[in-house]
Amino acid sequence: MPTNPYFFGADWNPEQWPDHVQAEDLALMREARVTAATVGVFSWSRLEPSPGLYDFGRLDRVLDGLHEHGIGAVLATPTASPPPWFTQAHPGALAMRRDGVRLVHGSRDTYCVNAPAYRAASLRVATALAERYARHPAVRLWHVHNEYGTWCFCDHCARAFRTWLRERHGTTAALDDAWTADFWSQRYTDWAQVLPPRATQYLGNPAHELDYRRFLSDSMLAAYTEQRDAIKAVAPDAQVTTNFVLGGWVPVDHARWSREVDLVAIDHYPSSLDGTPAQSAFAADAARGWSAAAGYDGRWLLMEHAPAHVTENGVQRRKPPGMLARIALAHLARGSQGAMYFQWRAGSGGAEQWHTAIVGHPGPDTRLYREFRALGETLAGEGRAPSYRSAYKKVPFLTDGPGGAGAEVGEGGSGARAADRRAEADAVAADGEGVAGRGEVAVWFDEVCGWAVVASHLPAPLDYQGVVESWHRALWRRGYPIDVVPPTATLAGYRVLVVPAAYLLTDESARRLDEYAREGGHLVVTYLSGIVDEHLRVRTGGYPGALRDLLGIRVEEFDPLPPGAVITLDTGDLATGWTEHLTAPGAVVLARYPDGRPAVTRREHGAGVAYYVSCALDEAATARVLDGICAAAGSAPILPDLPDGVEAVRAPGGVWLFNHTDEPHEIAGRQLARGAAAELTAE
Repeated sequence: MPTNPYFFGADWNPEQWPDHVQAEDLALMREARVTAATVGVFSWSRLEPSPGLYDFGRLDRVLDGLHEHGIGAVLATPTASPPPWFTQAHPGALAMRRDGVRLVHGSRDTYCVNAPAYRAASLRVATALAERYARHPAVRLWHVHNEYGTWCFCDHCARAFRTWLRERHGTTAALDDAWTADFWSQRYTDWAQVLPPRATQYLGNPAHELDYRRFLSDSMLAAYTEQRDAIKAVAPDAQVTTNFVLGGWVPVDHARWSREVDLVAIDHYPSSLDGTPAQSAFAADAARGWSAAAGYDGRWLLMEHAPAHVTENGVQRRKPPGMLARIALAHLARGSQGAMYFQWRAGSGGAEQWHTAIVGHPGPDTRLYREFRALGETLAGEGRAPSYRSAYKKVPFLTDGPGGAGAEVGEGGSGARAADRRAEADAVAADGEGVAGRGEVAVWFDEVCGWAVVASHLPAPLDYQGVVESWHRALWRRGYPIDVVPPTATLAGYRVLVVPAAYLLTDESARRLDEYAREGGHLVVTYLSGIVDEHLRVRTGGYPGALRDLLGIRVEEFDPLPPGAVITLDTGDLATGWTEHLTAPGAVVLARYPDGRPAVTRREHGAGVAYYVSCALDEAATARVLDGICAAAGSAPILPDLPDGVEAVRAPGGVWLFNHTDEPHEIAGRQLARGAAAELTAE
């Protein structure tokens, strides 16, 4: 049977079923060419039924069964769901809400990440798993925890927060300055006075809130690295990661975390069926950007996504035939090392019993399982296998031998520390080589900036990620080769860099953007950028403070529009949502508001150009502006004039087309069936 070199499979929970179902599942997995199954994510109460007493019998059989069927295991530590005995023994380790209500056991994520008892118990069970399975031949990847992101405001967090603040700010006087504590008489004279940002009478301090998100991210990262290091102490060559969950509610700085994993892995659940292709492209481009910035050559893994539905406004909308394979192949084209799903078999009970699965309640005789099996055959080389695979470095983890590590990983492979890989990646990133799928156009995406917008009290609400995605979507629809990059990314080599709504911008980031334009880049900055520093202190003297001189403009007033209001610029372009009153003493005006004031500007800066867009353009106007800028920068779509809904992705082995429409299309003389994915050219 041909070998599928990708991670291809799903979360598998055999502990929820009798043994005969486990045997059936293994046979079905082999039939579908599954290469990996994630196991153990929520099995703590099975593995450790009472404190210090471990029962590995069932997991032994699961891992042995996977190995016998030629399937690799992504072995999880189960620490996202402590067992009832733990929370009964340590009620103070349960999470507390902002309003002081202590949550109770009965769901997942019933823990405080800063509770010493929880951290100790987590470390013990992770160590026990490592000691037993570090050399098991089925284990290909270690999956620590699950979707870090649980908030807590308890006294454990209060103590840890004060320690974190002392390390960050040094003195209460420095803290008072960073938090603008003279506002509303909030000066602190003793560290004991500082609490988490719990529920309060009126508006809280936005700088306090922002630092707390940073603190939670660091707390969770410390919890992750404790388990990672415990695994590597037993098995130094073990490959360890965790699955990033995406969303504005998640207090995790994934760009920073990417330096601490051996493979960037994300879970992705789009919020709109029609928007799934664009949202999936954005998530994939962001994961590739985090990976590249961390020195991993743009390789990453789609660890988890739903196979058969998209939950849209609380309604499970069925994915149409062909979408499963099309979205998976689009992720692979963008550098994913596989396509993993949640989940393998739908549960008959429990809170997620209606979450769709590869094997649903009706069993395997379904359209979904047949599509999944066909995709497995394709990836194994029995169907139309993606040829871009060969252009990447050897795919890590799916190698022979205990722990999945060995010579096949290759130079600079995943066993090396991230710092070494970053140094190697930086040496080649400037000319755009060595990074899988590196595009010509980049979109700046800073999750911490998104936190700042949530925590601040702006003149109008702003969906930061939504704004970033709108610029990405306009480029995606036009077929440009795009990367989504964090502030730590190497910017040299990109022809165009779009920086949407970068409300929080550090001095270092402002310096790097100035350097990018001065050295020949085409920089596009949108409204509400460069407004505050890392402590949310407004940069005075006129907006956009940190970028005012670079752009050659000065914004005097924000003028957000009421819902539904639309204005027409003198170019005929439409703007909604946000406008500004600005002057352009050092820039050329490209578009004006109806009253004649500047709306879009351009300024030459060194060898490059800096543009400013002061309003929220609609998608057609955004595309028109970007087309002009990209053309001036020498960047063109991968294929010109693609029909709406047809996606082109430039992968290392060629150009791939994805038809997300219900109609066939002829592209470059080739028929592309509805819902189809096809390779157009080979380089």
